Amino acid sequence: MPTIDVEYSELERLLGLKLEGDAAKLDELLAFVKGEAKVIDKTEGIVSIEMKDTNRPDLWSVEGLARGLRGFQGYARGLKEYKVGESVADVLVDGRLESIRPFIGCSVVKNVGLTDAAIRGLMHLQDKLDQTYGRSRQKTSIGIYDFDLIKQPLRYKVAEPEAVSFVPLGFSEKLNLKEILERHPKGIEYGHVVKRHSLYPILMDSDGKVLSFPPIINSNDLGHVSDKTRNVLVEVTGTAHETVLNALNLVTLALIDHGGKPFGAVVNYGKGKLREFTPDFSDRNFKLDVTYVNKVLGVPLSAKRIAELLRIAGLGVDKVTLKKLTVLVPCYRVDVMHQIDLVEDVAIAYGYNNIEAVWRELPTTGCSRTEQHVLDVARELMVGLGFQEILTNSLTNPESLFAKMKVDASDASNAERTRVVEVSNPKVVTMTCLRNWLLPSLMEFLGNNSSVEFPQKVFELGKITLFDESAETRTKDEEWLAGAVSHAAAGFSEIKSALDALFLNLGLAWQIQPASHPSFVEGRVGEVVVIGMDVGVLGEISPKVLVSWKLENPTVAFELNIRKLLDRGLL
Repeated sequence: MPTIDVEYSELERLLGLKLEGDAAKLDELLAFVKGEAKVIDKTEGIVSIEMKDTNRPDLWSVEGLARGLRGFQGYARGLKEYKVGESVADVLVDGRLESIRPFIGCSVVKNVGLTDAAIRGLMHLQDKLDQTYGRSRQKTSIGIYDFDLIKQPLRYKVAEPEAVSFVPLGFSEKLNLKEILERHPKGIEYGHVVKRHSLYPILMDSDGKVLSFPPIINSNDLGHVSDKTRNVLVEVTGTAHETVLNALNLVTLALIDHGGKPFGAVVNYGKGKLREFTPDFSDRNFKLDVTYVNKVLGVPLSAKRIAELLRIAGLGVDKVTLKKLTVLVPCYRVDVMHQIDLVEDVAIAYGYNNIEAVWRELPTTGCSRTEQHVLDVARELMVGLGFQEILTNSLTNPESLFAKMKVDASDASNAERTRVVEVSNPKVVTMTCLRNWLLPSLMEFLGNNSSVEFPQKVFELGKITLFDESAETRTKDEEWLAGAVSHAAAGFSEIKSALDALFLNLGLAWQIQPASHPSFVEGRVGEVVVIGMDVGVLGEISPKVLVSWKLENPTVAFELNIRKLLDRGLL
């Protein structure tokens, strides 16, 4: 949950009311936007606010807070409209950036009344967006410049690490791009974003003066703004087009709320490619079903009443019928994706305390799932066989799932085995997808504990995630069981004996059928078959896989689809 620091006097000015240091009154107001005042420093005139809604970056500034609270204060309802003037800037984009950092958006805000407090707030917003919404500057990074010092057109291009030098913000000497990554604090912190490329992104004006080295640092001359700056250029670069445009809107709107007048920029992505006007403050239209609202909230609201509540929440309503509403969602409400997001705004405006509590007439005593007993028994049996249970992360990466297990992810015949659910915005490069089998997790565990005394016998009974087009989320979780034994004399007969004892205690007859699997030694691997159904695999791990995980001892393993057995009523 992000915590933002805002100037107390600026918050009062933009809200148009006097809070007079009343923490209870401030918290009552902030509750409408899921905020809570944590610290009020009367000496410094700063209030620290914890925002519990991480999906609303439009609230991470004093201007955004005032904009979000205006309807609840009663002095302005409906969405706040913003319009962009004509283009006053041109940006030429080098095609070589496509595989590095391809997107850029710009705006110009003129006649801004910047004060020291406003600049501090702007920098705070920039930092919060970079760290959270921009994924530590990997998806987006923001730059702010004195527009009067810049010669048109802007050139967003690439440069070799030692070819361009400039004075970075906060320094007094020129450094080339390579030196900035090695010596500047921001270069050390964010250098990993660009180091993997042979060419680095650079933003310059037509005179060859450097504005910034995205996403690392601005230049000290063009990239420095003060209370004397009146015309501001906002620039956002990144790898996600929509995120870049959203971040540009949020910073631009904050400057507009300080009295500035916005103008656009034309971004040229090259011959035959996109030519884009930024920023875009267009509203989005959503259809909201009255019956759906009342079903979710349990409150009988008319379409007219819902429209009133939506306007209090800062949204627009274009068309109202008895059964449906057309809701106008402003550009800065990037969190609205579905009807349920609008229902939440209706509930907040209506007041949760005004919704009458209804006690359920049916008992809601909790209990374990029916199959949980079977899973617990399976765990106890594995422990009884001398195995130690481990718990590993469901999030992993394709290298661990396939490359290290010697499974060819590009082989069409392996498509079902290598298809995984990916994370759209991974925070860590080692956790980019959900696992679709357990054995790689066990191999990773053994590899990380190779210094521990052998033999090692480990198992995991956990969930894997597979695709299921019939499910609402198009995925399903299944319980699988995997076990591995590693020591100098580990062999096929040992793991077969362990599996034989497990099935005997579970009351299941099973058999082995010859099979081939890239993770196991050919001829020393088989399918586990129960009543004619393939439910898993067992065998000796291939030496190539052992090398991948830096294991020196022979290893044998099995993996079972417990969910198949449960669904067939065999357990």
